[in-house]
Amino acid sequence: EAVSGAQLIAQALRAQNIEYMFGIVGIPVTEIAIAAQAVGIKYVGMRNEQAACYAASAVGYLTGRPGVCLVVSGPGFLHALGGMANATINCWPLIVIGGSSDRNQETMGAFQEFPQVEAGRLYNKLSVRPSSLEVIPAVIEKAVRTSMYGRPGCCYIDIPGDFVNLQVNKSSVKYMECCLPPPISMAEHSAVSKAASVIALSKQPLLIIGKGAAYSHAENNIRKLVELCGLPFLPTPMAKGVVPDNHPNCVAAARSMALQHADVIILLGARLNWILHFGLPPRYRQDVKVIQVDICAEELGNNVMPAATLLGDINAVTQQLLEEFNKRSWKYPSNSEWWKKLRGKIKNNEERSKGLALQKSLPMNYYTVFHHIRELIPKDCILVSEGANTMDIGRTMLPNFYPRQRLDAGTFGTMGVGLGFAIAAAMVARDRAPGRRVVCIEGDSAFGFSGMELETICRYNLPILIIVVNNNGIYTGLDANSWEEMLKFGDPATCVPPVSLLPNAHYEKIMSAFGGKGYFVKTPEELQNALKASVTDKQTPSLINVMIDPQSERKKQEFPWLTRSNL
Repeated sequence: EAVSGAQLIAQALRAQNIEYMFGIVGIPVTEIAIAAQAVGIKYVGMRNEQAACYAASAVGYLTGRPGVCLVVSGPGFLHALGGMANATINCWPLIVIGGSSDRNQETMGAFQEFPQVEAGRLYNKLSVRPSSLEVIPAVIEKAVRTSMYGRPGCCYIDIPGDFVNLQVNKSSVKYMECCLPPPISMAEHSAVSKAASVIALSKQPLLIIGKGAAYSHAENNIRKLVELCGLPFLPTPMAKGVVPDNHPNCVAAARSMALQHADVIILLGARLNWILHFGLPPRYRQDVKVIQVDICAEELGNNVMPAATLLGDINAVTQQLLEEFNKRSWKYPSNSEWWKKLRGKIKNNEERSKGLALQKSLPMNYYTVFHHIRELIPKDCILVSEGANTMDIGRTMLPNFYPRQRLDAGTFGTMGVGLGFAIAAAMVARDRAPGRRVVCIEGDSAFGFSGMELETICRYNLPILIIVVNNNGIYTGLDANSWEEMLKFGDPATCVPPVSLLPNAHYEKIMSAFGGKGYFVKTPEELQNALKASVTDKQTPSLINVMIDPQSERKKQEFPWLTRSNL
């Protein structure tokens, strides 16, 4: 019995428990998407390969099993590189399958010919082309396994165009069973014991929870550790919700101070990169002791020499620490000077945010907008957030109560991820948590990168709520009057500030053009009404275009995740 290359690819993906495929079809990959649907894989056709690749990568983070991005040769492959890099840098499993030119036309200047396997190596853990149809299942098994094992990342599989419809006898195919779940490694006992001793001697401890902890489903053990030891904790942006943001030990609102004065820091699946200011002075004490817990050996010791290194799965190692502290019965005193300082700073910062949120002036500022969003969106919604000020202020103002329910620009600081992430989250939620809403909060500039994916959202009838926080620009913009004045000076290309976008752009009309609901909002009352209507309607995608003060910015250096100098 004969089987085609396209069928072999689809069957092999299904055998590896792949559930979702995102992409844009064309020569030579259309048959692969058709074959994938035939074996029960859900195929979502996107409007740009970049967004398709971001969507597939988010599936990997949300489910622990890679999504697949399917792209055509040449330009299609190249447009997916952003998603490959973003997945690998965020350490999320992802499979990209790219068509390439027919083998017998190589070097001849074939249609969309490009050295895709070589180009893929920079962005992927594995970049490979099967040598024959017979080995396709084995190559796919290896790619899926490699994407998930150790530190997760992207794997690329190159499929020559002539393989897609070529047929081979089933009996000669090397079929593979589903790969085993990733093996779980633990830290060596002496390292666990040393870490516990360092923590027990600390005067000003701080636990930092990273998205690696969220990925390893360590929420129950981490919460137990926080409560058993009475530790203050700080989540990185996508680790919000591993322990709920409203937990009494969360010190996110005193972030700078906590980092600057902690004498012992425990890193759980977080890296000392730009997001954490590299672990170096003046943001940290010169003599800070770092206890690093990570799945990747090469990460240990980056930028700061650690006091203890615990190599292994975050959930398993946290369990080891719990067992160690159960033996020691040590608890950090909640009436310490350190806690008093932290609580004082938290109160101070929260009051300043509140003051800004309650300002009555129009146009609204970011804090007012986020205050109303926070009051009206469901507590268990999946939050997708991207933008500059929109993402930064949103992170501090919008709490997460559950793990893996915040998706943002991530370690790579990628703009344009929002709509792809929202589509992936809505697809996964539909299957695994019916009724859970996806709320996607975008800066107006960030929205522009993948705005056409609104058509995809409407086509698949995904009831996503998109909120565009519109300040007519990148970081800051101009109001309509200043814009008109500016145009009097001549050609916009020479006189309009590079950060400006068109004032009062009606992004909500794009949503209504495709059959969703659009709202244009200028006041807190209009915002509340639009939010209530969108949250109540659980069937229809909606977009709320919220006009804010073009000059609204966050408070001066209060939550210095990003400072102007490193944007």
